[in-house]
Amino acid sequence: MTDLSSALHLSAPELTLAVGGLALLMVGAFSGEKSTRLVSGLSVLLLLAATALAVVGPLGSAFNGAYVADPLAVYGKAVIFLSAAVAVVLGDSWMHRNNIAKFEYPILIVLASVGMGMMASSGDLISLYIGIEMHSLALYVLAAYRRDDLKASEAGLKYFVLGALSSGLLLYGASLIYGFAGSMRFEDIAAFASANPGPGLIFGLVFLICGLAFKVSAAPFHMWTPDVYEGAPTPVVALFSTAPKVAAMVLIIRVLVEGFGLAHAQWAQVLILISLISFAVGAFG
Repeated sequence: MTDLSSALHLSAPELTLAVGGLALLMVGAFSGEKSTRLVSGLSVLLLLAATALAVVGPLGSAFNGAYVADPLAVYGKAVIFLSAAVAVVLGDSWMHRNNIAKFEYPILIVLASVGMGMMASSGDLISLYIGIEMHSLALYVLAAYRRDDLKASEAGLKYFVLGALSSGLLLYGASLIYGFAGSMRFEDIAAFASANPGPGLIFGLVFLICGLAFKVSAAPFHMWTPDVYEGAPTPVVALFSTAPKVAAMVLIIRVLVEGFGLAHAQWAQVLILISLISFAVGAFG
């Protein structure tokens, strides 16, 4: 019971958002569109509460190392949750001005924040993938929020299809890493990589990096970004360009430094290549 209570205490920010998001969904379902302002306000309070819980909460690991609360996770979650709160505030006024306000908008941001918080606290490959998929599913819906608009529908569909492709690359890389290392935990993978830095493990890491590069719109995995940013509502684009990028960067740091820190000579070349291509595309594309 002590281990369970400490685990729940560590994961309090995500639990607060998950339970609060479901409660707000019930409020919106029973009250209808007239509750949009109320749900938006409560969503902002939820995100601020989650930020406070992350900052003042204890540090440590839970769920057999799958969940990690450390200074990197705390900093990442503070930026993620505050960015999400700003997106809710911006979206509430923008949606009402354009007569498309719905109570689902802030709830989707809250639920996406749960996944992004898990990404920042991932300690193994399973929690990594669960966090990515939890936030991605909500973002797919937000991209196609204006479902009567052709560009918005196209944005949501492209984001979904290419997101599924990146998830496939990520899963393939994770399966290779697990097959060679025999463990999902970053600590165990780091121990194995230091003793056996074979090509199979690096091959799996390359696929994992490709999947994560999609989430930060790094070239050449950025093809979804222009269409999605053009078709999605303005406040949703503000969210897309901040919180998910921070979550993905924290996750990349965890994978590369904690899982493959001693194999930096191998993955650094891949990272440099992706960076140079991104610079070139951003400057001349």
